[in-house]
Amino acid sequence: MKAPRLIKQRNEIEAKMDTTDRQSETRREDARTLFPRLGKPLVNEVLKHRMHGHATVEDLHALRVALRRMRTLLWAWRPLLDRDAVERDRAFLRRVAAAAGGARDWDIAMTLVDTEDREFQGERVDAARRKARKSAETTLSAADLKHTLPDILNAVKSGLKTGRASMPATRFARKRVLAAREALGKRIRRARKADKREYDAWHDVRKGAKKLRYLLEFFSPMASHGYKGKLRSLKKIQKKFGLLNDAVATERLLTNHRDVFVNDAAAQAALTKLHKECRRRQRAASNMLG
Repeated sequence: MKAPRLIKQRNEIEAKMDTTDRQSETRREDARTLFPRLGKPLVNEVLKHRMHGHATVEDLHALRVALRRMRTLLWAWRPLLDRDAVERDRAFLRRVAAAAGGARDWDIAMTLVDTEDREFQGERVDAARRKARKSAETTLSAADLKHTLPDILNAVKSGLKTGRASMPATRFARKRVLAAREALGKRIRRARKADKREYDAWHDVRKGAKKLRYLLEFFSPMASHGYKGKLRSLKKIQKKFGLLNDAVATERLLTNHRDVFVNDAAAQAALTKLHKECRRRQRAASNMLG
């Protein structure tokens, strides 16, 4: 009766020892070698979900997340690299993500608008969605991610070898997490003071929270104290502000595509509802900031 229990205990101890060994290795790692170890899986994730004729809504979302995480990774290593080169790469990734986002915006919009309403032109929505998807496919095809992303990784690795002196990975991680946390704090303070109509200040909070969250996820294996508590609070902020962003983006999208409604009166009624929903979600997001 005791043997299975002893085997289980031994396996648990060995698992803890393996985890400790991996953490010790990570703590000894240098910032130069850490980048490719984190970057390569992200490239694989992007290529796995890159857009094609049968891409699903989930593929589009996963693609955008992986591209955002790559942009955050480049931002983290920016102090050790040529800043202009990093910003060019980040701008390229932003354009690609925006293309995928344009195709997904219609799917989000349809969850916020009553598509069964007789005043809503479903066939026109379908045509707009197909057009957005075609545009995204064209942009992603031209981006040639299969080759450009590995090229970006290789350029960064070369830059790290010839650029500024590196530092231990743990120290580097602490410095960059601190920088992202301070930046988020500034954005939160600006949002608290901003007029309710100044949505950009609120959107900046969401972007700052995502950046800090991704950094904590990148660097959590080398943090002996862990980042779980901080990640939970960031996920809550990201969720609330994400819901706000969905409503604002949908309002803007349909404002620019009023032709999907049967007439101006129907369009105005739908946009008025959306505007009220934006305000409701903005209040919910504001409550999180205290």
